[in-house]
Amino acid sequence: MTTSADAGGRRAAETHRQRTRFGHTELPEEQERALRRAVRLAWLTIGFLLTAVVLLYLVMGSSQAMKAAWAEDLLSFIPPLAFLVALHLTRKPPSPDHPYGHHRSIGVGHLVAGTSLVFMGTFLVWDSASGLLKQEHPPIGLIEIGGQQLWSGWLMIAALAYTIVPPVLLGRAKMPLAEQLHDRVLHADADMNKADWMTAAGGIVGILGVGLGLWWADAAAALFISGSILHDGVTNVRTAVTALMDARARTVDGSEVHPLVGRVDEELRALPWVQEAGSRVRDEGHVFHVEAFVVPVAGIPPELAQLREAREAVCALDWKVQDVVVVPTEQLPGDLLPGVGARRDEQPTDGHDAG
Repeated sequence: MTTSADAGGRRAAETHRQRTRFGHTELPEEQERALRRAVRLAWLTIGFLLTAVVLLYLVMGSSQAMKAAWAEDLLSFIPPLAFLVALHLTRKPPSPDHPYGHHRSIGVGHLVAGTSLVFMGTFLVWDSASGLLKQEHPPIGLIEIGGQQLWSGWLMIAALAYTIVPPVLLGRAKMPLAEQLHDRVLHADADMNKADWMTAAGGIVGILGVGLGLWWADAAAALFISGSILHDGVTNVRTAVTALMDARARTVDGSEVHPLVGRVDEELRALPWVQEAGSRVRDEGHVFHVEAFVVPVAGIPPELAQLREAREAVCALDWKVQDVVVVPTEQLPGDLLPGVGARRDEQPTDGHDAG
């Protein structure tokens, strides 16, 4: 006879088995909820962009500012699509060909998105600057709607105004999720969304300038928008390349060293049998790979149970830290830990054999 306790236990076990994983890393409930919301926001972004791209295309005419805004909205498809594709790949478990898993797909997606922005931004800067130098006058004429004459610039302004608010709200919603998931593609997407209002505002100013007789306002607005696209691309390419080149793990925006790097060493030094500890931590995508070197007290080799204790202590710091190797050594290897080697070179010798 099945009891309610047995049924509840089976449901709990089933829930546990169905927990989302990045490779072999099981996500905590908070990150799992954040991931589900991030996926919904990615699809919502794609849906909004479809409407925005169609609307801008229908009204853009020969305005360079409208063309640049339309191109930026087209490029805005890349980050959410890259996020969804990379997310699918990171869920694959490690294999003989990919023993570290597929976490790097996040970095690859980030690089692809950034590179696309650089190429398109460069082209649009050249195109806008050429129009400005050639003193091209954009024809923004009248159209007839319901028997009434209407300046087509008002339709352009209305279309641009439609694209101001939703991206800002989407970007604000994605940013904390990107930090919770340590997802750089999602962060880049959120950062671009939050800045999209400047594109629309610049386009509106350019169209109004043309309406006031300032022929150069359209090209100037297009140049401003193009420069924004190029800036986003360069920033994202630099951050993506740094991560892919096995730089020390940094925060999701790439602005500083991730706090977990220091916490790993502190946690290991707190163990009673560890005299000194140093580690190198690299960012694999969502998760970190940690190689930790520990110097045992009095040079006594640690037991297997102590090494397991050290590894579990590091893994318990954060869900991102699961791929951990702990290596006992006589002294911290300066060639593998450049910071340690530099400090050792600066200090006077204390009589111990450095070899």
